[in-house]
Amino acid sequence: SQDPDARVACETLTTTGLVLVSGEVTTSCYSDFQKIIRNTLKKIGYTNPEYGLDHQDCSVLTSIHEQSPDIAKGVDSTTEKEQGAGDQGLMFGYACDETDVLMPLPITLAHRLAKKLSELRKNNILPWSRPDGKTQVSIKYENGIPVGVEKVVIAIQHDPDISNNEIHSAIKENVIRPVCDKWLNDNTEFFINSTGVFIKGGPEADTGLTGRKIIVDTYGGYGRHGGGAFSGKDPSKVDRSASYMARYIAKNIVYAKLASKCEIQLAYSIGEANPVSVNVNTFGTSQINDEKIISIIKDNFPLKPKEIIDHLNLKRPIYFNTASYGHFGRENENGFPWEKCDKVSELKKYLN
Repeated sequence: SQDPDARVACETLTTTGLVLVSGEVTTSCYSDFQKIIRNTLKKIGYTNPEYGLDHQDCSVLTSIHEQSPDIAKGVDSTTEKEQGAGDQGLMFGYACDETDVLMPLPITLAHRLAKKLSELRKNNILPWSRPDGKTQVSIKYENGIPVGVEKVVIAIQHDPDISNNEIHSAIKENVIRPVCDKWLNDNTEFFINSTGVFIKGGPEADTGLTGRKIIVDTYGGYGRHGGGAFSGKDPSKVDRSASYMARYIAKNIVYAKLASKCEIQLAYSIGEANPVSVNVNTFGTSQINDEKIISIIKDNFPLKPKEIIDHLNLKRPIYFNTASYGHFGRENENGFPWEKCDKVSELKKYLN
């Protein structure tokens, strides 16, 4: 908010009693890293030493330096040259008509289950639950169409004085049924805390590191991924901004009914403004051939880093909420402009 042009490439590591933040930050303003980190831990729910990480007492280490001038040289725009990509790499975007948010059903339900778990914990409806948890949903498809939930897998960290039966009952009634609802059937199987106990969790049980959950951040394995994480990066990094643009393009194509499934692939070279590759796969669901759709994309969407940043207005403090529950399929949340479907009228003319 104080420096929209800040360059950030930060990594976070957490383990028992420790948070380490390191990376490259070039900015004209001051950031109180200690305060930000401790307030974030508190917001998540790490407020008790029994959880293995307490926002007040944990150690916080930072190692921050400026962005390499070699990288800046390729990325900075001048009167002679356009802003180039911050790195080389592949980025993918995906959309399909399985859900109202044009996302695959399995990851959509998994994210909504995770969010429900968190809401019920923070509202003290599940007072025995702790901050750590995971969700996974298996969907049955017939002829490529989702017809129901086959399996729901949930792991939820808990206090030691609650039985497994109580946990199972509470999770089924308060979390799974409200979220999955019409997709459940008599054959749906539930796997809740399958080991029988989940008291020790979070950083105490599993060291965490930025970028180790890139599939749950995106499409749940349904679409491809170029390998670059989004979090901890300013939008000059095409890992983030081009992935958002690829999702934006795919979603508008599906919403305009040019295809019912669409995967966009972009590729960049560091320091170069134009993508070195643009590809489309509509999986046989479009009446327009994929080569024509590539041409449509180039005519209607910005693909250079600066144009992407400007079009999606990415130089804003909008990224906090992307750290959990996914980066895509959340159009009800303010500040996710890559979820807008504002190119639909322009795209529909190609159906004639």
